[in-house]
Amino acid sequence: MEGLGSFLPFIAIFAVMYFFMIAPQMKRAKQEKKFASELKRGDRVITKSGMHGKVVDLNDKDNSCVIETLAGKIKFDRSAISMEMSKKLNTTAVAKK
Repeated sequence: MEGLGSFLPFIAIFAVMYFFMIAPQMKRAKQEKKFASELKRGDRVITKSGMHGKVVDLNDKDNSCVIETLAGKIKFDRSAISMEMSKKLNTTAVAKK
């Protein structure tokens, strides 16, 4: 019984770490993966580096997309697209209409 009592603080620390750190990270990763898979032509996006553009082409083989910007067309990996900033961009564009 004493052995379990000495491990109880470690179990509690692990539980707290799981619910406050690991579970939210897993949920966010799942949301980002879903966002990247649901991209379609014509979507307005912002990359994590801050480039604004519109999706012109999607390639499922290498998980990339071509984004048209004012400077031209650039090929990016889908994971380089910011989910939060792109959603914010599209919600403000809808609100202005």
